[in-house]
Amino acid sequence: MKYLAFLIAVAGGASMVQAQLPAATPVLTPDETLLVVSGEGQSRQVPDLAVFSAGVVTQGKTGGEALAANATRMDEVIKALKRAGIGDRDIQTSALSLQPQYSNPEQEAQLRARMAREPYVAPVQPEAPRIIGYEARNNVQVRVRKLGEMGRIIDTLVSAGANQVDGPSFTLDDPKAALDEARVAAVKDAHARGELYARAAGLRISRTISISEGGGYYPVQPIMVTGRMAGAPPPPPPPSPVAPGELTLGATVSVQFALTR
Repeated sequence: MKYLAFLIAVAGGASMVQAQLPAATPVLTPDETLLVVSGEGQSRQVPDLAVFSAGVVTQGKTGGEALAANATRMDEVIKALKRAGIGDRDIQTSALSLQPQYSNPEQEAQLRARMAREPYVAPVQPEAPRIIGYEARNNVQVRVRKLGEMGRIIDTLVSAGANQVDGPSFTLDDPKAALDEARVAAVKDAHARGELYARAAGLRISRTISISEGGGYYPVQPIMVTGRMAGAPPPPPPPSPVAPGELTLGATVSVQFALTR
């Protein structure tokens, strides 16, 4: 086997030029060479949909107390979303939980010793943690279709009682056309690479044997707002700024070409 810059393998009367090893070698005529290349394509689009989560975290001495407080505040959050023009289909509960909160006896003992200016001596039999209250959480996933309203909506939610906001991430409501554009670009890129390799080897593309598609992708979007804002007062104007920016959707393909002289 002889290696050149882009791997040329000679076996019997047929040879193979490949950028990567194919899953299955197609049948070649004695004067054909197999070339396998990958192509990448992108489509840049302005997003038309923002997705974020908002919710309420509350505490109580009992589970019922924590849940009741949470339900009251979350009801106001949902009403605020609807007043802001968010439809029912764009509000979906994403998390609902109730968790006990435990004491930390060792930490409490250390604090007491520090306050009394006495040395802390760890007990032989440490006190077991005990439940001192409960924490309830309720989060909804929200889709915003009017991106210009995003900042105002977030501020309204916080004013209504939301103390946990995460996001947003930006996307397209219907990405099919953009992905098709990326696929076409990927095939063109693969063909251009194929022509380049063929010329470098002193050959030409005689036929396309196969085309297989890889996955499309969305880049990770930066988080604009994230945090737990327990007891935060209503934020002053102007509303929180939102910059949707640009999305890049992509596609990859693997193409097998037959080369001849």
